[in-house]
Amino acid sequence: MDSWYLPWFLFSAILLMVPGLPTRENFDVDGGLDQDIFDINEDLGLDLFEGDIRLDGAQDRNSIIGEEYRWPHTIPYVLEDSLEMNAKGVILNAFERYRLKSCIDFKPWAGEANYISVFKGSGCWSSVGNRHVGKQQLSIGQNCDRIATVQHEFLHALGFWHEQSRSDRDDYVSIMWDRILSGREHNFNTYNDQESDSLNVPYDYTSVMHYSKTAFQNGTEPTIVTRISDFMDVIGQRMDFSDYDLLKLNRLYNCTTSLSFMDSCSFELENVCGMIQSSDDNADWQWVSQVPRGPESDHSNMGQCKGSGFFMHFNSSSVSVGATALLESQTLYPKRGFQCLQFYLYNSGSENDQLNIYTREYPADNVVGTLTLVEEIKEIPIGSWQLYHVTLKMTKKFRVVFGGVRGAGASLGGLSIDDINLSETQCPHHIWHITNFTQFIGSSSGTLYSPPFYSPKGYAFQIHLNLSHSTNAGIYFHLISGANDDQLQWPCPWQQATMTLLDQNPDIRQRMSNQRSVTTDPFMTTDNGNYFWDRPSKVGEVAFFPNGTQFRRGQGSGTSAFITHKRLKSRDFIKGDDVYILLTVEDISHLNSTPVQPTPTSTVKDLCTNFKCENDGICIVQNGKAECRCQSGEDWWYMGERCERRGSTRDTIVIAASSTAAMFALMLIVTLISVCCIRKKYRRRISSNTAAMTLENQHAF
Repeated sequence: MDSWYLPWFLFSAILLMVPGLPTRENFDVDGGLDQDIFDINEDLGLDLFEGDIRLDGAQDRNSIIGEEYRWPHTIPYVLEDSLEMNAKGVILNAFERYRLKSCIDFKPWAGEANYISVFKGSGCWSSVGNRHVGKQQLSIGQNCDRIATVQHEFLHALGFWHEQSRSDRDDYVSIMWDRILSGREHNFNTYNDQESDSLNVPYDYTSVMHYSKTAFQNGTEPTIVTRISDFMDVIGQRMDFSDYDLLKLNRLYNCTTSLSFMDSCSFELENVCGMIQSSDDNADWQWVSQVPRGPESDHSNMGQCKGSGFFMHFNSSSVSVGATALLESQTLYPKRGFQCLQFYLYNSGSENDQLNIYTREYPADNVVGTLTLVEEIKEIPIGSWQLYHVTLKMTKKFRVVFGGVRGAGASLGGLSIDDINLSETQCPHHIWHITNFTQFIGSSSGTLYSPPFYSPKGYAFQIHLNLSHSTNAGIYFHLISGANDDQLQWPCPWQQATMTLLDQNPDIRQRMSNQRSVTTDPFMTTDNGNYFWDRPSKVGEVAFFPNGTQFRRGQGSGTSAFITHKRLKSRDFIKGDDVYILLTVEDISHLNSTPVQPTPTSTVKDLCTNFKCENDGICIVQNGKAECRCQSGEDWWYMGERCERRGSTRDTIVIAASSTAAMFALMLIVTLISVCCIRKKYRRRISSNTAAMTLENQHAF
């Protein structure tokens, strides 16, 4: 095992540190303000449609209804150099949420005709739908680098408007018009069913696309009041997609499955999610709702739902030491070559009982499969549900196998598993499990520091969770002195720390976890000229672990507005008085380099450069040619190659009447001429016949 995974090396290294620096304030990446998208844009003086939507000259409200505004299921994108490094990493994490919960994927632009260019503009904004303009811009500006903000703006790009602009809005919320900033009233307009489609999905207070209660306020009173008061502090959430957000997205793009999700099981049904008991063992797992020695209830419902709440239990007290019970998942088919297995485990048996995780892979023509041990989970705490993650790297069809093993020593219970999730995503590097959590909320003892952890590169770090504030919880990332510091690069370059407060919903697709990321910029300096992310032994302050060991802790970076206490107490952030914070520290230095830009298959920009459309028409490329999409209204429109001519219903009627009159006149003239010609011809014929008769009479005499 590498040294940076061994915390005790930390203790020997930190004994050599010099005296500490004075205590300093943590650095708030957002100034300690819980600003929504619309607050950010308003402070910048932006007057965008509905606060964060960029309209082009030909766009109207019914764009969501038109199929021509859909993107393909795999959307090309470019992360422009102007983006902050932290924003680049956050955007890639947002893409993973789309892959986990929908069939929408993203790929680096490779010359496709239309793509999304993500850049650091002024504020957070996007166009709505695929505008077919080639390079379509989406701005993730300063303080917009939150994962749910990115999800929000990309939902606009995918074709969605704000939730509170629906035609049935007034049935669910009241707009307090006198509390709205002057000139911003139009942002609260509603639109009828012909202009915006709700896709037969109920109104969603929890939508990531809903305004907050304070949107565009001219004072301190809310501009939106929910008709059900319980939702006042729910609207405007910026954590993750809601269930209805996903329902609409998947309906709009005809998604029947998501890309990286593989399996979820809370054991609520008797078929136990298609799992099977192996024949290669000497004991079985049992489907139960409680065990006398624990657990008293499942993890999914925590005993709150009478008549439900089941899990699988291996009774180690009834078998001999060394006995095993193998429970195998349904057959699974990987696509990406890496997976994360997550589950909850409860031990009421011996402290030496263990759970082995295997995979049974099925190469071609092998119906039995090859059983491979992936991880042994030992020293499982007694008497509580514990969260575990296991990384898999499967490329062929396989099953996940849970192997309970009876250990030495007395056992009065056994091992229980519940809430299993498998997805083709990366597992977090570390889990910070906080027990007896509610006592810290709003308390003077609510300043919590995590145990020391190590990143894959070997940097030692700690997380600071501040719950002592009366309304908000803050979270900060600190580098600390560690065993590998002599071999590491300083100042610490481009390590992105992602801190996720886990929503413990049994199904990973329905979770709305709260997440923030910070990135170590090696050029960032403090007020006294030191590098912010320099070696903690140089710039850190003295601190002590609970066992009294001294170390150095660098200044923290994060936010004091991580989550409100009200939101913290909602959903399943706190379950059984336990909280889990998932931690990942990734090297994102590769995002600092400029990618080679491909040659576009359809050079939209070049073709439209010298092709100007008049009267606010929009240049698009169709079949390799520049064309103009002209503006139109209910009874007027522009037409022509460059939208140079104006037409209207009145003009059409006049033209039609004129054409009819002209045609009648022409037919009348033709008729008169024909009559004259026939009369002349008839007269000549009469004259000729008379002359012939006269000559004939003369010969007769």
